[in-house]
Amino acid sequence: MRVTVRVAGAAPLVLGAGETLLFGRLPTGAPAGDDLTCSLLALPKAGTNVSRLLGECVVGDDSVRVRWQGKPGAQLSSLFDAPGGARRGMLGAGMTAMLDEGDNQLLVLRGREEPVGHTDLTVTIEVRADRDDASFPYTRPAGIEPSWRRATTAPLPGLEPDTDMWFVALALAEPWLSGDDDYPRPPTNREISERILTWRGETGRLTEPRRVHDAIQQICALAFGAGGLPFRPVDGRRVENARYAVGRRAAEVGLVTAEQLESVERAARQRRG
Repeated sequence: MRVTVRVAGAAPLVLGAGETLLFGRLPTGAPAGDDLTCSLLALPKAGTNVSRLLGECVVGDDSVRVRWQGKPGAQLSSLFDAPGGARRGMLGAGMTAMLDEGDNQLLVLRGREEPVGHTDLTVTIEVRADRDDASFPYTRPAGIEPSWRRATTAPLPGLEPDTDMWFVALALAEPWLSGDDDYPRPPTNREISERILTWRGETGRLTEPRRVHDAIQQICALAFGAGGLPFRPVDGRRVENARYAVGRRAAEVGLVTAEQLESVERAARQRRG
């Protein structure tokens, strides 16, 4: 197998069968000396919220797999030569995925630190079968810049539970958190208020549609980071399905979780009982 790993700000790396690449904000654990079976890649511009060891790419004789070790999670997209040749899925800590032959893209959610906030960080892994049985040298990455040497992993800005904005995010993301995400219709402002009334027993200021809309805008900015707001018009035209995108993204990046949804549902049942 011939595997090429590309990330903006670093030289492409070429791996062959029997080799492993550890990557993250500041990965450790590669053997010392000239042993090239395992090496490290510090992701350029990785935010302080990215784990020191984020994942590993393991190249076998006839397969390539990625083991996800840390946080944040990532979206795995593959393009390969087959009818309907594409797939997309989420990777979280402790998960392993086999990569397809072709181009595989790892989108580390809110993993890239910018002066104005966090954006997604892209790692591209190209998998090609070595049918000529040639030798492919490993390209060792350059030294790690001192500015990346931060020992602890910092949390990303999130939502405080039981606040108005948290409840709005929970209502938007409910289809993905509950597993009922087959072509969901984004809820209206009124439906969000009614859902929060069921959970909390009162809606407070969220009775006003404008306050719900403003909360969604803030959730959007928090979930997508700088430059990724789906509310922005394209070529002067209104962007459709923005709420759909915000709800799915809020679930993907963990602004709200399935455990939190279960908790508010349980509290609502106890109150009604």
